[in-house]
Amino acid sequence: MTFDKLGLIQPLLDALRQEGYTKPTPIQEQAIPLLLQGNDILGCAQTGTGKTAAFALPILQLLHSGGSPAPVAGTTSKLKEWFGAKPVATPPPATKRTAKQPLCLILTPTRELAIQIGESFAAYGRNLGIRHTVIFGGVGQKPQTDALQRGVEVVIATPGRLLDLMGQGYVHLEKIEIFVLDEADRMLDMGFIHDVKRVIQKLPTTRQTLFFSATMPPDVSRLANTILTNPRRVEVTPQSTTAEKVQQQLFHVDKGHKRALLVHVLEDASIKSALVFTRTKHGANKVVKDLEKSGITAEAIHGNKSQTARQKALSNFKGGATRVLVATDIAARGIDIDDLGHVINYEIPNIPETYVHRIGRTGRAGASGLAISFCDNGEEKDYLRDIQKLIGKQIPVMREHPFEGAPPPPREVDERGPRNHQRPRQQSSHRSGSSPGHGGGQRSGQGGGGQSQRPTGHGGGQGRSGGGRGPSRGGRGGQGRNSGGGGQRSGGQGGS
Repeated sequence: MTFDKLGLIQPLLDALRQEGYTKPTPIQEQAIPLLLQGNDILGCAQTGTGKTAAFALPILQLLHSGGSPAPVAGTTSKLKEWFGAKPVATPPPATKRTAKQPLCLILTPTRELAIQIGESFAAYGRNLGIRHTVIFGGVGQKPQTDALQRGVEVVIATPGRLLDLMGQGYVHLEKIEIFVLDEADRMLDMGFIHDVKRVIQKLPTTRQTLFFSATMPPDVSRLANTILTNPRRVEVTPQSTTAEKVQQQLFHVDKGHKRALLVHVLEDASIKSALVFTRTKHGANKVVKDLEKSGITAEAIHGNKSQTARQKALSNFKGGATRVLVATDIAARGIDIDDLGHVINYEIPNIPETYVHRIGRTGRAGASGLAISFCDNGEEKDYLRDIQKLIGKQIPVMREHPFEGAPPPPREVDERGPRNHQRPRQQSSHRSGSSPGHGGGQRSGQGGGGQSQRPTGHGGGQGRSGGGRGPSRGGRGGQGRNSGGGGQRSGGQGGS
């Protein structure tokens, strides 16, 4: 099967050839003809299957030819039941398509994914003149609003910024003919369900709807049922299975040796670039710091980074200036890098489906790849068991490595030094009421770090350890940074 058998117009075929694509992937082969016929689509496809082109190509062709061919009307009763509000009435068809208002809306969960989809529209639509813009938060809105005011056919957006610009009057959805909800399961995982509902409420009921999700749990299926009308289902790979061409390896290692094992693995010169996943933002930063100490160029990409920093890190990685990109799961699905050969799970994800999404960054569109996972001797063993149950196979264990069975390394001293800078406890000169109260306070209400020398009011300033709440009516002892003395009244013990 080749692309010219799918009914695509010549300008799109020319763009595909310029991109080096000649044969469609299974999801493209199934979805493109159905979309060109105007069907709603329910697509269950994991990352790396060519899903973006599966909807971008027919959308570009439909917009170029004058719109979706007779999209079926939405099911009003379902929408009212789900959203508790009457959907927007369908506007009359436009006689002239000025595209001052967008005709297609693509909703995605992350900035990186929105940018990647925008790049695909630019590449595939280079010969058509279809205008698009990408809308996401974390950056100034003026370039986005300027593009909207000039007029675009396609808006690719994350929910938060889209709703913000809708509220300001920059975005109107009354003329939307094609709506795409991409990565629906991730959208729900990230808590965007209410934002998604608010957007859908503003859409015309007569439209063509494309719904894509890597997994199809019950809550995702319920959402799909409310916004799709007689959809054609496209499922090229069973849910929660890993891409066939991705080789998987498992290293059992003590948590304290993971850093050294990562450096050891990266000593392999054949690993030109690697995407490393951690569970937390702090963990990503720490891995970058450790790799840089070993002379390996690395950058982190996660939610705490500014959009400019994230795009720079991604650009450096794609261009080869950075060898290792360390990411959290929020950024996982937005990273689309050609010929990425290696993914490393520095920490096993606690959600089994996340493992599938992570390793789907390699072996994309039929290419081969290698996914390496480090599993410690603690709770990650439970995570691993759940993952292997989900994917229906045992991940091959690599037993010959320097840290196999090695005991935990000596505990390192925190480079930041001790966190509690406090003076030694002083012996109180008052013998009465000297038994310790809760949190270091004393029964008389005197703070645990010694008496205040002030004649009235509260005792010493605040501290990490001194002066908790004493149990007597003396009340709250002051929490001093160093000594935490409790408040006194006229030199006596407070509340005694």
